This record gives sequence, structure tokens and C-alpha cells, in this order.
Amino acid sequence: MTQPTLPMEMPLEESANSAEIASRPGITLRVKKAVRNQAEMVVRDLDSLIEEDHPVRTMWDFLSRLDLTAFYASIKVDLNQPGRPASDPQVLLGLWVYATVEGISSARRLAALSEEHNVYRWIRGGVPVDYHLLAEFRVTHQAAIDNLITQIIAVLLKEEVVELKRISQDGTKVPASAGRNSFHRERTINRCLEEARQQVERLAQEREQTDPLISQRQRSARERAAREKQTRLEAAWRQLPQLQAIKERQKKKLRKDKAAKVNEARVSTTDPDARKMKMPNGGYQAAYNVQYATDAKSQVIVGVAVSNQGNDQGQAREMESQVEQRIGRQPQDYLIDGGFIDLSDIQSMEQKGIKVYAPARQSGTNGGKGLQGVAKSKEIMDWRARMETEDAKTIYRDRASTSECVNALMRIRYGIKKLSVRGIPKISSIVLLMVFTHNLFRWISLTNAS
Repeated sequence: MTQPTLPMEMPLEESANSAEIASRPGITLRVKKAVRNQAEMVVRDLDSLIEEDHPVRTMWDFLSRLDLTAFYASIKVDLNQPGRPASDPQVLLGLWVYATVEGISSARRLAALSEEHNVYRWIRGGVPVDYHLLAEFRVTHQAAIDNLITQIIAVLLKEEVVELKRISQDGTKVPASAGRNSFHRERTINRCLEEARQQVERLAQEREQTDPLISQRQRSARERAAREKQTRLEAAWRQLPQLQAIKERQKKKLRKDKAAKVNEARVSTTDPDARKMKMPNGGYQAAYNVQYATDAKSQVIVGVAVSNQGNDQGQAREMESQVEQRIGRQPQDYLIDGGFIDLSDIQSMEQKGIKVYAPARQSGTNGGKGLQGVAKSKEIMDWRARMETEDAKTIYRDRASTSECVNALMRIRYGIKKLSVRGIPKISSIVLLMVFTHNLFRWISLTNAS
């Protein structure tokens, strides 16, 4: 097919240059043509690629102010012994912090950016990085990242940037990396577990018989996949008694017609820690319940937890204890929505001098059997009376502007729309990294503002 002539194109014989060349016969012009497949060597330092006022410089400066000793504890390479130097944990942490701000959660994507993007190349500074190292770093430093969150809160309190007097707690359901068809009954799990064990034994026997068509790397990958599958199935099998006990308690509480509809306990063989939960859209999905406790004034997150409990009831007191441990004192006000209401939790916090702000239901609707005395206690009566006042209703409005905003940031900006890892320990590490990133930039913003 003939290519169409562009409107601005002109045949060579009609151009001004060709007419000039034609008027000077015997002259060969020397013209430097564009060469795009020639390798170039550009001498330029990484620091000059980033503007002096770029946010990544501020991020790195604030990161350098924190105590990162815990991240270096696992390094075993000695300066006086042979071996390749370890990659600097501060660089790996900086890469993940900046990637989190941009909503990047893939270790492969981050490894590629550290080779191609100037900002990530600046953070990296020539330190050896690959996606295996990045992925492992993100999920193996849970305690160290948790400690960094506490460090930031301590600095903010010391600099009197925040007061942390009014705390708001809320939870959000995050879809797990497990499909609804991965949930199976005990009979199916036992059968799959036996097949997985046989597969592991068979691959171990085949290791002695060398197959020229299968490389050592392929053989190791198959064995690793079989062992991981067996581990997941064993974890699922161990959780069956606990879930079955919950089902039995449900049957005792329900009427006979509804109790008969309670199904046999099922566990996901893809992610045994995941549970089917009712999502905001009204449907049910394998998910986790991620909880945040946030300062109402500064939106600094002072408490975080990951659970597989489908509802929020009874999770306030444990979170408040975590908040108290982080900030070194108890908050004055604690804001929760109706889903968190547990009379024993409210009574416990009120007895400590913490004013609870939550919508007071009608008496008897949230007490349950054995809690009639709690429902009539002085602390519960004071809480109900307080929530009838206009001042309490005004204070309670801070909950939506605080917790809902943080939930939206985590979901939209930091990308916690669906989990890419499995199990509460790994998910907790990723959530803690997001909370640390959020607090680090709140620290930067609050400090600059003051």
C-alpha cells in the first residue's frame, strides 16, 4: 500500500535545497545525519538529575533522622571477611516509601523504576537492587517498621506539633488474594493434603534420578511450589476446629430453622487466614479487616491492626491499649462508630477516664446475655447521657472527617484496594509500611507548616 503524502511534504525536485544543489553541479555537500543506534557515554552525577526542592530530598532527610538500627541487625557480612556487601536497608526503605506514595505495590515494577526513573535512581544511588530483595525486605521487617511509627509519634510529641488527645478508630475491609472457590470443607482439605504430601515425596525421590530435560532450577522450583502448597493446606487444616466451634456457637444462638441453614466450616486453601466478609457493596468476599486509630486533629495514625474478624465489635479496647502504649499516655476522647460498640469495652475505657463517643443504641440491644449488669453500670449510663448532648454530637462528627479520610487515602493514594500477599504476618508488614509512609509525610507537612 502506498503511504499517503503528508500535507507539508514536498517532492525533492521541487524543494528549495534541491534547486540550489542543481545550480551547483559537481559539488558534494557534507551533511551530518541523525544516528539513533549509536551508544553514548554521558558523564553526569545522579544528584544533578533531581531539583534541589524535590520532595524526595525532604523525604530522605527525614528518613535519616530516624533510628534504623533494627534494619541492620540481620546483616551478617563482616567488613574484615570475604563476601559481597549488603544493600543498604535505608535505600530499600526509601525506595518502598516513595513507591508507596505513588501507589506502586509491585516489587518487579519498583525494581524496574530503580533502573529507569531518575527519582528512584537517585534514591538507589547505585546500590544493588532486584525484585527478590525488595519483596523480601517489605515483609520481613514488621517489628522494625512498627518501631519507626512509634519513633515518628514520639518526635511529633516532643516537638509539640501534635497533642493526640482525641483519637478516632475505624476499620476497612480489604479483599484478600484468594478466590471464593478456594474455600473447602474438611473432607476436601484432607484429600488435597494427602495428595500434596505424596507430591512432595515423589519430587524428593525424583531428585535422585537426574532427568536431562529438566534443569536444576526447574526441579528446585517444583519442589518449592509443592512444599508451599503443603504448608498452606496444613495451615488450613489447623484452623478448621476453631471455625467449626464458631459455627456450633452460631447454631446454639439461632432459632432451629436458621440453625439448620448454618453450613459446615470452610477454609481457604489459597490463604488460610482469609475469611469471607460482607463488603461495602453488600456482597461477600475473602478479605481482611484493617483497623486504624487516627489523631483527629493531625490525621497521624497512632494505631494499626490486621485481623480476620468480619465485624468491628469488641476491637476498640485492644486498639486503645496499643495507642496508649505508643504515645505513652491514654487519650482523652475515643471516637468509634456503632459497629464497634461493646459495653464491656466502653465500661473499661470509661473507668480509665477515657470519654467514649459512639452512637448510643437503645438499652438492651448491645448488651447481650450476661451483660445486663454492665448495661446498668454508672459508666454506661454516663456514656448514654453524654451522647444525648449537642457537644457530644459535635465532637462525634470528627470521626467521619478523620477516619473516613484516612481510609480513602489508604485505598486511593497508597493502593490498598486488594492485597497481593497472603497471611496476616505479611499483610501486617505491608499495612505498617503504608502507615509509616503516611505518618512520615504528615511529619514533613506538619513540621513545615509550623
